[in-house]
Amino acid sequence: MALDRMRYSGANCSIARTLDVVGEKWTLPILREAFYGLRRFEDLQRATGCARNLLSDRLSTLVAHGILSREPYREPGSRQRHEYRLTEKGRQLLPVLVALMNWGDRWMADVEGPPVEVHHRDCDALVHVALTCAAGHDNLSATDTYPAPGPGARLVTGNVRGGCDAGLRGDRSP
Repeated sequence: MALDRMRYSGANCSIARTLDVVGEKWTLPILREAFYGLRRFEDLQRATGCARNLLSDRLSTLVAHGILSREPYREPGSRQRHEYRLTEKGRQLLPVLVALMNWGDRWMADVEGPPVEVHHRDCDALVHVALTCAAGHDNLSATDTYPAPGPGARLVTGNVRGGCDAGLRGDRSP
C-alpha cells in the first residue's frame, strides 16, 4: 500500500533525525577521514581543514550519539591523548558515504575523474551501492520503489501535520 503522504506526520522522520546528527557541513568529511583510517584530532583537523573548535564540537556530537568512540592513547614521553574510532553504529554509515561518493563521482567530479575510488579488499573491484529488496531483486531505482507506512508511522491529528523537521533538535538526544 502506497503512503498517503498527507495522512501521516513527518514529525518522526528518520531522515531528518539522521541529518540532525550527521547533516552539519563538517560531519561527513570527518566521517570520510575516519573511514580512511584517521583517528587523531590533529590528523582529522589537517585532513578536513575544519576549524579546531568546530571539529571538537562535531567529534563530541559523534561520540555522544555513539557513532565514534573516544579512546585514550599515549605516545612515549607524551601526555595522554584521545583518538576517535568508528563504532558499529558509525560503520553502518559506510553505505551512505559510498552512495554520496558514487553520486558525486558521476555528477560532480573533475573531468579527470574521481579523486578517490573505493575497492573491495578481496578482489580489488570498485565498490558501489545498490538498492536491493528483501526478495532479492537488485539495482532498484526510484521508479521501482514506493513509500508505505511503517510501524512507527503517525497519523496526522487535527490540523497539525508536522514537517520533516518538526519536533527535532533535542527529542532524540542521547
